[in-house]
Amino acid sequence: MKIRTRFAPSPTGVLHLGSIRTALYCWLHARRHEGEFVLRIEDTDRERSKPKHVEAILEGLAWLGLDPDEGPIFQSDRLARYRELADRWLEEGKAYHCYCTREELDALRQKQLASGTHVGYDGRCRNRTEPVEGVTPVVRFRNPASGKVVVQDLVRGEVVFDNAQLDDLIIVRSDGSPTYNFSVVVDDFDMNISHVIRGDDHLNNTPRQINMLAALGADLPTYAHLPMILGPDGAKLSKRHGAVDIRDYQKQGYLPEAVLNYLVRLGWSHGDQEVFSIDEMVKWFDVADVNQSASAFNPEKLRWLNQQHIMASSSERIGALLPPFLIEAGLDPSAGPDPVAVATAYRERAETLLQMAESARYCYEDFDEADANAAKKHLRPVILEPLKALRDRLAVLEEWTSGGIHTAIGEIAEDFEIGLGKIGQPLRVAVTGGPVSPPIDVTLELVGRNRSLQRIDKALALIAARAA
Repeated sequence: MKIRTRFAPSPTGVLHLGSIRTALYCWLHARRHEGEFVLRIEDTDRERSKPKHVEAILEGLAWLGLDPDEGPIFQSDRLARYRELADRWLEEGKAYHCYCTREELDALRQKQLASGTHVGYDGRCRNRTEPVEGVTPVVRFRNPASGKVVVQDLVRGEVVFDNAQLDDLIIVRSDGSPTYNFSVVVDDFDMNISHVIRGDDHLNNTPRQINMLAALGADLPTYAHLPMILGPDGAKLSKRHGAVDIRDYQKQGYLPEAVLNYLVRLGWSHGDQEVFSIDEMVKWFDVADVNQSASAFNPEKLRWLNQQHIMASSSERIGALLPPFLIEAGLDPSAGPDPVAVATAYRERAETLLQMAESARYCYEDFDEADANAAKKHLRPVILEPLKALRDRLAVLEEWTSGGIHTAIGEIAEDFEIGLGKIGQPLRVAVTGGPVSPPIDVTLELVGRNRSLQRIDKALALIAARAA
């Protein structure tokens, strides 16, 4: 049997981390077994489904590289198929028309709640043969009234449901539109889905769907219901935790493989390994090894993993990705060093590409004043003469390279019999405006000769004024 998984989001909102993890697990299972990954857009909710959300889904999956082998397939293009099957089930007695009004169903529910009995539709229209004038009926599936449904779940093990507790679900609304539980069954059957991997909030739907698949005479897919992702506080993941549009992570400068690496570890592990390449995920991931317990979202861990993947990437790749983040930071990429050189200098220091761009701001843009605390500590009269001498030495360097700059700094330190740090840190504050940067020789090479000398001159004037 060919392995076929599916990711079936509803375009009623953007993709967030929980949805992406589901898509990732489906994609990995298909890739590991040389199967197929199907993208299905469940857009039968006419009021809430929006084209902009479809766009968000497609863009998010494309950025992450979770490419489907088939799709996107839109449920809205398959309405005739759902209608055809519903009509067949009506003819075969596997479904029936229900004429109960909303008021009638509300009264039934209140009575059941008051008496403490099972809350659900009681099948009162199961044997109705005559229509009710003035009422457009819905179509309900005739669920088995007895027996049990056994779900052999790859994550949760065996889960048993009593058919007596499963009411007759509506499969077609009065406006003719199919419901979720009906359309998903028809789709999984028609598309030969072998493995249904989804969140455990769908587990209660599974016995109903199994009964409908049985009515179709279908072989059952294998189910795997994934535990929830919680916020750091143990509450349901929300926007304040990180349940935001996945494209926001792209805009912040996360690498797609880092996001996938983080998500694959939310419920699955391979020994003590933390950092995975895409190929390693495909090779080792097994949905049967997913934990049953919920996982907590940890933004610090995501940033750490992103930094690991930045460090593992080539400077050429990071440099090619960097310009949009420089622009986002309000900087002109053409007004400073080659972004590849910036990537080389900063890739071990930045957690995101946007942070890298911000950290390299002084390479592209001049500043009015250095950090007050850093200037007070390092730009003191005692360093005036060494810094003057260094400025003159740097001005006549034949080539503006980190090697030549390093030699010049070392020579001045030796001439004045001071440690490299005694001259290097004031130089850093003078040129960058702050106390932190990559190695000072690399930093000056990035900033450039003219800009560096101008900033040193400005620092010298400040020190001289303080000494007067």
